[in-house]
Amino acid sequence: MIKDKKIWIKASSLFFAALLMVIVYLTYNTYGNLDFALSLRGKKVIGFVLVAIASSVATISFQTLTNNRLLSPGILGLDNLYVLIQTSLFFFIGGVKMLSQESIYLFLGTILIMTILSTLIIVMFVRKEKNDLYEVLMIGIVSGTFFSSISTFLQVIMNPNEYDMLQGKLFASFNNVNTNHMIAAIIIILVACIYFLSISSQLDVLTLGRDAAVNLGINVHRIQILSLVFISMLTATSTALVGPTVFLGFIISTISYIFFGSFNHRNLFICSSLLGIILLVGGQFIVEQVFGFSTTISVIIQFLGGVIFIGKILRERNV
Repeated sequence: MIKDKKIWIKASSLFFAALLMVIVYLTYNTYGNLDFALSLRGKKVIGFVLVAIASSVATISFQTLTNNRLLSPGILGLDNLYVLIQTSLFFFIGGVKMLSQESIYLFLGTILIMTILSTLIIVMFVRKEKNDLYEVLMIGIVSGTFFSSISTFLQVIMNPNEYDMLQGKLFASFNNVNTNHMIAAIIIILVACIYFLSISSQLDVLTLGRDAAVNLGINVHRIQILSLVFISMLTATSTALVGPTVFLGFIISTISYIFFGSFNHRNLFICSSLLGIILLVGGQFIVEQVFGFSTTISVIIQFLGGVIFIGKILRERNV
């Protein structure tokens, strides 16, 4: 529950703005086929909500753990790992067979592989006696480059037809969200969000710095390990559901910090999720109604994220 009156007003405004955006998206230009439009666009809206929540909670938590607002969970190499998994499956099994057999087991298997590998990196390199979280980030960058190199090699020698089919899986798309995967995604995201809400007060203390948190009785090592595992789960689920959304979490978190000016993580999780829904639904509305599907929402996210990232670096450099 949001207790700060100013934050509550802003959160309420965001809620009604998100609700209005969703209603407009669901009902605009239905051409008399409202039922068909609702069934088609409704599953996209559910995808927007899930991805917005997962991306915002994971990124804000990750930035608190690393004490760096320029970073996002993508630095752990999970996006590149997803590309490698999809490339390998299309290369060895075949694109036609892969696209015709998008089972729940494949979806959960992708999440499991991504979570296990990232968890191994975390457990191996975060030692209790040292604050070597940045060593994990370095390993994540190196691993991401390694995964990307293998993916590129397989794509170069891949059958051109298989490669064309693969490209549709390597870009974030809400047009082909599999409704059979949503229940599993909802459960995973819900469990992770409950965890982060339960430690939100400890994350508030972590914003003061590691030393201050230790002095105040926070078990920083335990929080780092568990939080990074749940961050990996959220990122893996979001990526497996719609594809890589590299800059989405960074955009949401950056705007949230500026708009709300709060370090209360419970408030930030709620408000940033609403903001993410507005951005995703609004972006998809522009893609469909303005550009007529001539571009994708991932292109808009990457462009906007790149502009914000460069602008933030230049701003902090001049401070």
